[in-house]
Amino acid sequence: MSAIAEILETIAHAPITKRAITNLGVLNEAYAYSKPSSFSRGMRIDLNGFTILLISGTASIDENGVSVHIGDFRAQMKRTLFNISGLLEAEGCTWHDIVRTTCYLRDIERDYEAFNEERTAFFKDQSVDPVPASTGIQAILCRPELLIEIEAIAMFRTGQAG
Repeated sequence: MSAIAEILETIAHAPITKRAITNLGVLNEAYAYSKPSSFSRGMRIDLNGFTILLISGTASIDENGVSVHIGDFRAQMKRTLFNISGLLEAEGCTWHDIVRTTCYLRDIERDYEAFNEERTAFFKDQSVDPVPASTGIQAILCRPELLIEIEAIAMFRTGQAG
Protein backbone atom coordinates (compact mmCIF):
# COMPACT_ATOMS: atom_id res chain seq x y z
CA MET A 1 0.00 0.00 0.00
CA SER A 2 1.37 3.43 -0.86
CA ALA A 3 2.09 5.98 1.86
CA ILE A 4 -0.78 8.18 0.66
CA ALA A 5 -3.18 5.26 0.71
CA GLU A 6 -2.07 4.41 4.26
CA ILE A 7 -2.64 7.99 5.39
CA LEU A 8 -6.09 8.06 3.81
CA GLU A 9 -6.94 4.72 5.39
CA THR A 10 -5.84 5.98 8.81
CA ILE A 11 -7.81 9.22 8.47
CA ALA A 12 -10.90 7.40 7.23
CA HIS A 13 -11.11 5.39 10.45
CA ALA A 14 -9.73 7.87 12.95
CA PRO A 15 -11.97 9.37 15.60
CA ILE A 16 -12.57 13.09 15.24
CA THR A 17 -12.72 15.11 18.43
CA LYS A 18 -13.52 18.77 18.77
CA ARG A 19 -13.56 21.26 21.59
CA ALA A 20 -13.70 24.99 22.12
CA ILE A 21 -10.44 26.86 22.67
CA THR A 22 -9.82 29.84 24.89
CA ASN A 23 -7.17 31.87 26.69
CA LEU A 24 -8.83 33.91 29.42
CA GLY A 25 -5.52 35.64 30.16
CA VAL A 26 -5.85 37.67 26.96
CA LEU A 27 -9.47 37.44 25.83
CA ASN A 28 -12.80 36.84 27.55
CA GLU A 29 -15.46 34.44 26.35
CA ALA A 30 -18.19 35.77 24.08
CA TYR A 31 -20.92 34.31 26.28
CA ALA A 32 -19.67 36.50 29.15
CA TYR A 33 -20.85 39.75 27.50
CA SER A 34 -23.84 41.62 28.89
CA LYS A 35 -25.53 40.54 25.64
CA PRO A 36 -24.07 37.02 25.34
CA SER A 37 -23.03 35.74 21.92
CA SER A 38 -23.25 32.11 20.92
CA PHE A 39 -19.78 31.35 19.57
CA SER A 40 -16.47 30.01 20.79
CA ARG A 41 -13.23 31.97 20.44
CA GLY A 42 -12.11 29.04 18.37
CA MET A 43 -12.61 25.37 17.72
CA ARG A 44 -9.93 22.66 17.94
CA ILE A 45 -10.40 19.61 15.75
CA ASP A 46 -8.11 16.65 16.44
CA LEU A 47 -7.79 13.90 13.88
CA ASN A 48 -5.35 11.12 14.68
CA GLY A 49 -2.32 13.29 15.48
CA PHE A 50 -3.30 16.12 13.17
CA THR A 51 -4.93 19.28 14.57
CA ILE A 52 -6.86 22.08 12.92
CA LEU A 53 -7.68 25.28 14.80
CA LEU A 54 -10.51 27.44 13.50
CA ILE A 55 -10.08 30.79 15.23
CA SER A 56 -13.17 32.97 15.25
CA GLY A 57 -13.06 36.60 14.24
CA THR A 58 -10.84 38.24 16.85
CA ALA A 59 -10.49 41.96 17.50
CA SER A 60 -8.98 44.49 19.89
CA ILE A 61 -10.82 43.20 22.96
CA ASP A 62 -9.21 42.82 26.37
CA GLU A 63 -9.55 40.03 28.92
CA ASN A 64 -12.65 41.75 30.35
CA GLY A 65 -14.42 41.98 26.99
CA VAL A 66 -13.76 45.71 26.62
CA SER A 67 -12.81 47.23 23.26
CA VAL A 68 -9.34 48.78 23.56
CA HIS A 69 -7.33 51.31 21.54
CA ILE A 70 -10.41 53.13 20.26
CA GLY A 71 -9.63 55.15 17.13
CA ASP A 72 -6.06 53.81 16.78
CA PHE A 73 -5.95 51.32 13.90
CA ARG A 74 -2.34 50.24 14.41
CA ALA A 75 -2.82 49.64 18.14
CA GLN A 76 -6.03 47.69 17.46
CA MET A 77 -4.18 45.58 14.89
CA LYS A 78 -1.41 44.82 17.39
CA ARG A 79 -3.92 43.85 20.10
CA THR A 80 -5.78 41.65 17.63
CA LEU A 81 -2.55 39.83 16.72
CA PHE A 82 -1.72 39.55 20.44
CA ASN A 83 -5.11 37.97 21.12
CA ILE A 84 -4.72 35.45 18.30
CA SER A 85 -1.19 34.68 19.48
CA GLY A 86 -2.60 33.94 22.93
CA LEU A 87 -5.18 31.54 21.52
CA LEU A 88 -2.49 29.78 19.47
CA GLU A 89 -0.17 29.53 22.46
CA ALA A 90 -2.94 28.02 24.59
CA GLU A 91 -3.19 25.20 22.04
CA GLY A 92 0.54 24.59 21.66
CA CYS A 93 1.15 26.24 18.32
CA THR A 94 2.34 29.53 16.82
CA TRP A 95 1.87 31.77 13.80
CA HIS A 96 4.10 29.32 11.91
CA ASP A 97 1.11 26.96 11.97
CA ILE A 98 -1.34 29.47 10.49
CA VAL A 99 -2.28 28.57 6.92
CA ARG A 100 -5.02 31.14 6.27
CA THR A 101 -6.38 34.42 7.60
CA THR A 102 -9.42 36.44 6.70
CA CYS A 103 -9.01 40.09 7.66
CA TYR A 104 -12.01 42.39 8.03
CA LEU A 105 -11.29 46.12 7.95
CA ARG A 106 -13.97 48.70 8.71
CA ASP A 107 -12.48 51.12 6.16
CA ILE A 108 -10.17 49.28 3.78
CA GLU A 109 -9.37 52.35 1.68
CA ARG A 110 -8.23 54.35 4.70
CA ASP A 111 -6.52 51.57 6.68
CA TYR A 112 -5.13 49.04 4.18
CA GLU A 113 -1.67 50.59 3.98
CA ALA A 114 -1.30 50.62 7.78
CA PHE A 115 -2.76 47.10 7.93
CA ASN A 116 -0.26 45.74 5.43
CA GLU A 117 2.67 47.51 7.12
CA GLU A 118 1.72 46.12 10.54
CA ARG A 119 1.05 42.62 9.22
CA THR A 120 4.32 42.55 7.26
CA ALA A 121 6.31 43.75 10.29
CA PHE A 122 4.58 41.21 12.55
CA PHE A 123 5.28 38.28 10.22
CA LYS A 124 8.89 39.41 9.85
CA ASP A 125 9.27 39.70 13.64
CA GLN A 126 7.79 36.19 14.05
CA SER A 127 9.95 34.83 11.17
CA VAL A 128 6.82 33.53 9.45
CA ASP A 129 7.78 32.25 6.00
CA PRO A 130 5.84 31.42 4.01
CA VAL A 131 3.15 33.84 5.13
CA PRO A 132 -0.42 32.49 5.30
CA ALA A 133 -2.91 32.72 2.50
CA SER A 134 -5.14 35.70 3.25
CA THR A 135 -8.12 37.73 2.16
CA GLY A 136 -8.84 41.34 3.10
CA ILE A 137 -12.45 42.46 3.18
CA GLN A 138 -14.18 45.72 4.07
CA ALA A 139 -16.93 44.99 6.57
CA ILE A 140 -19.13 46.49 9.23
CA LEU A 141 -17.84 44.89 12.43
CA CYS A 142 -19.82 43.80 15.50
CA ARG A 143 -18.92 46.94 17.49
CA PRO A 144 -18.77 50.39 15.92
CA GLU A 145 -15.45 51.26 17.60
CA LEU A 146 -13.62 48.23 16.18
CA LEU A 147 -11.50 48.88 13.08
CA ILE A 148 -10.17 45.36 12.39
CA GLU A 149 -11.11 41.76 13.02
CA ILE A 150 -9.13 38.69 11.95
CA GLU A 151 -10.07 35.03 11.78
CA ALA A 152 -7.47 32.33 11.22
CA ILE A 153 -6.94 28.67 10.47
CA ALA A 154 -3.97 26.77 11.88
CA MET A 155 -2.90 23.21 11.08
CA PHE A 156 -0.25 21.20 12.89
CA ARG A 157 0.77 17.72 13.95
CA THR A 158 0.49 16.80 17.60
CA GLY A 159 2.28 13.47 17.37
CA GLN A 160 -0.52 11.87 19.38
CA ALA A 161 -1.99 9.54 16.80
CA GLY A 162 -4.66 7.30 18.21
